Amino acid sequence: MSSLSRDDVAHLAMLARIELTDGELDRMLGELSVILDAVALVQQAPTEGVEPMSHPLPLVNVARPDEVRPGLTAAQALSGAPEADQQRFSVPRILTDD
Repeated sequence: MSSLSRDDVAHLAMLARIELTDGELDRMLGELSVILDAVALVQQAPTEGVEPMSHPLPLVNVARPDEVRPGLTAAQALSGAPEADQQRFSVPRILTDD
C-alpha cells in the first residue's frame, strides 16, 4: 500500500492547477494509491541483464534511400491546370488582406 496522503493529493492538484472537492480528493487518493502500488510491483521485476529498449517489438526502418528520379517538367505538371501563371498553378484568392 502506498504512503500517499490526502495532503499529498491536494498538493499535486494544486501543482497541476486542478480544483478538487473533498469527495474528489478522497476518490483520487484511492485511485493514485492503486497506480503507485502497481508501479511499485513493476519495479520489483528482475531486470538484471535485460537490455533497455524503446519498443517491445524489434523495429526495422522501412524508409527507402533518397534517389533522384525523373519527374514531370513544369509544362507537363501544369498541362491540366485551368490557369497557370509564371509556371505555377493559379487559384482564386480566398483570403483578404483584412
